[in-house]
Formats: sequence, structure tokens, C-alpha cells
Amino acid sequence: MLLGKISKMGRKIEDLSVGDKLTITEKMEDKDLLLYLGLTNDNNPLYIQHDYASQTLFEKPIVPPIMLTGIITSAISKYLPGPGSHLRKQSLNFPIPTYHYSVIDFTFEVKEVHVHTNEVVIQVFAQNQDEQTVVEGVFHVSPPLLKNK
Repeated sequence: MLLGKISKMGRKIEDLSVGDKLTITEKMEDKDLLLYLGLTNDNNPLYIQHDYASQTLFEKPIVPPIMLTGIITSAISKYLPGPGSHLRKQSLNFPIPTYHYSVIDFTFEVKEVHVHTNEVVIQVFAQNQDEQTVVEGVFHVSPPLLKNK
């Protein structure tokens, strides 16, 4: 319950089908990076210090991969399957770095639906504004499941 309201449940296993898709777009802004770094107490200079990053192969600050992971898990929790879903397993690749101010398109697609185990397999791809893949992965998710009364 949030502020006296019961949240709506996400999609149950029987409401999901192979091929269901979701696309979201996020811009990697400094305010979001600073919030993430503050919450996690992550002080890696590669993520925020331009002078430091300019001395590395990256040449400029990059977005922490775990922040991109958070955007993905948030979308799973909010939209596909949605509220009440539970992440069981994930496998991620970050082929190239994501830089500050990049615009990232995240695409989610249901690849498998396992009714008997209440699990869906969701494939995720994320591309930057230059259409380069910055994240690819697979998530095993349990959609919301109500207890028997």
C-alpha cells in the first residue's frame, strides 16, 4: 500500500505471450548519475570526473553498467510483466560503454512463457542514438502470483 492505495497487479502468466514487446527511451543525464552515485556511495572517478576519464581509453565519463541494469529491472517491475513481478535470474553483456547524455532505446521481448513454473524469459537489447548495442541480456522473471485463499 502506498499512501492508502493498493497498487495494481502486473500481468499474470496467462496474460503473457511469446512476442510481447516493450520499448522505452532514457537519456543519461548528470542529475540521474549523481543521484545513483550518491545512493550507492560509488566514487569511481571514471563515472563522473571528466579530467580523470580523459586519461583513460574511454576518454570521457561513462554510465555505470549497474545503473543501466536498474533501468531494465525498473521497466520489468513497472511494465512487463509489471507490479508484483519478481526477478529470478539475469545475464547481461555491455559490449560498449554508454556515455553521459546518450539517448538509449531499451527493447524488451518475451521469448518464453512457462506456465507450470510461473516464469517468463525476457530478452533485452539497448541501443544508443548511433544504433550501437550497449546492453544485451536475458531475464527470468516470475509474473505476479496471487496466493490461494
